[in-house]
Amino acid sequence: MTYRSTKTNNLYFDGGCVEVDSHTEAVLGQSFKITCISCKKRSETVAEAFTEWFFKEKETEEMVKILRYDYENKLEVTDPRFEGLVVWNGTKKVSDLQDVSIFILNVTYEHAGEYVCTVNRTLNFGDVFLHNVLVNKTIHIEVVPTANRDTASIVSEIMMYVLIVVLTIWLVAEMVYCYKKIAAATEAAAQENASEYLAITSESKENCTGVQAVE
Repeated sequence: MTYRSTKTNNLYFDGGCVEVDSHTEAVLGQSFKITCISCKKRSETVAEAFTEWFFKEKETEEMVKILRYDYENKLEVTDPRFEGLVVWNGTKKVSDLQDVSIFILNVTYEHAGEYVCTVNRTLNFGDVFLHNVLVNKTIHIEVVPTANRDTASIVSEIMMYVLIVVLTIWLVAEMVYCYKKIAAATEAAAQENASEYLAITSESKENCTGVQAVE
């Protein structure tokens, strides 16, 4: 048996399967998804898997099994604190479970603590041999009375307003620059026209003077 322990702050992906972090802040009285994904390193390998979830409530020491899920028997909840409150949100149509995420309905403060999802996968290499892999992932969940905005959304909003201000200043500067350029070009054209007019007028006067002298 090969044992591989992975925390949720790691990222691993292979083909169509991507391992992502789970959200860790649940809001009291609302539904909350705990994400747990364990991808196979080689997607072409035939495999079967089942998952078991364990939970240690905040400020306690006992880790208790709360549920099991496999393709044949589906979801089995074994802890009274989660009866009627857990909904399966993982892989459903194949026996090789890679996404073993769950939903907790109507979150209470009792649901805060440490969750461990285990994925027990048996790889089938045809007539050669079977290989078993056990993956554990630990997720720490906090329960808060109201939703808090994460840092990323706050920073994104600030950057958006900064970008709007910068673009507005740039646009005004471009408009002033274009206005000055057009005004200068207009003034130069007017001066050129005036010079040409004066030149034509002087030439006309000289011609008239010449005609009078001949007469």
